[in-house]
Amino acid sequence: MIEQIVFYMLAAVIILSALGVVLLPGVMHSALCLGLCLAGVAGVFASLGSDFIFAAQILVYVSGIAVLILFVVLLAGSASDLVTRQINEQWLPSLLICAAFIWSFLRIPAYFSGITAKSDPAPTVRALAGALLGDYAVPFELISIVLLASMTGAVLFARRKAE
Repeated sequence: MIEQIVFYMLAAVIILSALGVVLLPGVMHSALCLGLCLAGVAGVFASLGSDFIFAAQILVYVSGIAVLILFVVLLAGSASDLVTRQINEQWLPSLLICAAFIWSFLRIPAYFSGITAKSDPAPTVRALAGALLGDYAVPFELISIVLLASMTGAVLFARRKAE
């Protein structure tokens, strides 16, 4: 029962903050609502027992929104740049598409009403760490070397063009 209450509260936070992203006139307020929406999605992952995806969601997406907010503040020349009209002439077709999606989402529970979870949520970090540091340690390190080489190459190419 508590799991359902938490899920519905998180779903309400996600939906309301997603609406805030689209409907609020200020870029800063939209970015804050996007961060709240992604934090709510991370909460859903945490309630499902997916602690690794929860941590990745917080570290990658929510901190990315914090960086986005920092760039908005730094790059905005004046206060009027932060408040712009985000609604364009295509609002009616997008409203119809959203209504179709909402209608289809309301029909989905009828198809999955008999399905129940086979086990309780369990932490996943230990199994993932065992796989990454055990069987897949060498491929994991090789991928990191390839990424390091590609970043070094990108810096060198960018440096040559700048000079």
